[in-house]
Amino acid sequence: MQSVKIGILGLGTVGSGTVNVLTRNSREISRRAGRDIEIYRVADRDLDKPKSCDTSNINLTDDAFEVINDPDIQIVVELIGGTGIAKDLVVKAIENGKHVVTANKALIAMHGNELFELAQQKGVTIAFEAAVAGGIPIIKAMREGLAGNRIEWLAGIINGTGNFILTEMREKGRDFADVLAEAQALGYAEADPTFDIEGIDAAHKLTIMASIAFGIPLQYYKCYTEGISKISQEDVQNAAELGYRIKHLGIAKKTASGVELRVHPTLIPQRRLIANVNGVMNAVVVKGDAVGPTLYYGAGAGSDATASAVVADIVDIVRALTTDPENRVPHLAFQPDALKDTPILPMTEVVTSYYLRINTLDKPGVLADITRILSDESINIEAILQKQPEEHEGMVPIIMLTQAVVEKNMDRAISQIEALDTVPDSIMRIRMESLGG
Repeated sequence: MQSVKIGILGLGTVGSGTVNVLTRNSREISRRAGRDIEIYRVADRDLDKPKSCDTSNINLTDDAFEVINDPDIQIVVELIGGTGIAKDLVVKAIENGKHVVTANKALIAMHGNELFELAQQKGVTIAFEAAVAGGIPIIKAMREGLAGNRIEWLAGIINGTGNFILTEMREKGRDFADVLAEAQALGYAEADPTFDIEGIDAAHKLTIMASIAFGIPLQYYKCYTEGISKISQEDVQNAAELGYRIKHLGIAKKTASGVELRVHPTLIPQRRLIANVNGVMNAVVVKGDAVGPTLYYGAGAGSDATASAVVADIVDIVRALTTDPENRVPHLAFQPDALKDTPILPMTEVVTSYYLRINTLDKPGVLADITRILSDESINIEAILQKQPEEHEGMVPIIMLTQAVVEKNMDRAISQIEALDTVPDSIMRIRMESLGG
């Protein structure tokens, strides 16, 4: 049987890793796929730049469209990133009748609906396991392994940079800015770390997982995002004192009213397995009605780890090359005509518990005023921790954990508390999730 010829676009971290894995494990991969997989042509913008893989036997070009338009290539592997030229290349590849493998989470989250529709028309597949959580096979697990379940919710640490920062803050007592600078020096964070620390990268990934979990179109622009830059060492210590850890989570829940789609810092009980995922590692918990909570853990980035997912997608496509398009696994798990446009809830309608840190003047009656306001908004207090007043400032930090409440009620309560003369500072609010079964 003839080998399957693939074309790779981009020889950066993931592209080089993909070449290395395909070369190193070629015999194992062929045995699994049933056919040899040949790296037929590779495009890279700068051919003179040193590569992290052996390109001596590879046909290199600096023109990606040469790869896209090559009639012998059956699978195009897009590893450029971004939503500009990458989208143009993917569209052209699909129009040329080629299957596509991509690690591009922004492309899928923002343009996946139209790309999948085009792919369906042309009878080709877009595979994107590597777009979410690096080497963790979370897409396959949700799309195939949990196909018998009604998925109720999922929660994930899906950005390694943010997790590294919060881990260092907790374990070594360091401040956010200090750890961010180290993350940049180590290459975990970009010079502009906005995508990582403000939750945009995680929102791309969460959007994809939520669509697969609940059978809804991709709706990235409706995902709520909140970053970790305001998390202080004080909050980290308070959380630990109360038996919690702060993680930057992507959370998707199916409720009677709609779908929650949100990325934000979250207090979770330290006994949960996901609370103990540290450093740059990723993890996702998926709760199915039949199986209960399941945890998927591993490297969320890196050359070989992400390449592992890319190669798995290539193998899947090779296995299904002779399968009728309508009999292949649907892109978003559900048949295209069965996707439901379930509403995405605004953050004001989300129900969750809260951690509140309120700095108040050291005066009598302050706590009574605060509890009265919370009570008026139907907010029940789970725990209160009152710290010693600051010696020089005459301020008393009050820490509260609340029971679950609709966020708009909490918004109103916070506005009223911040209006008190005895509360000169803004209130620090962090949402809480139990993530139990």
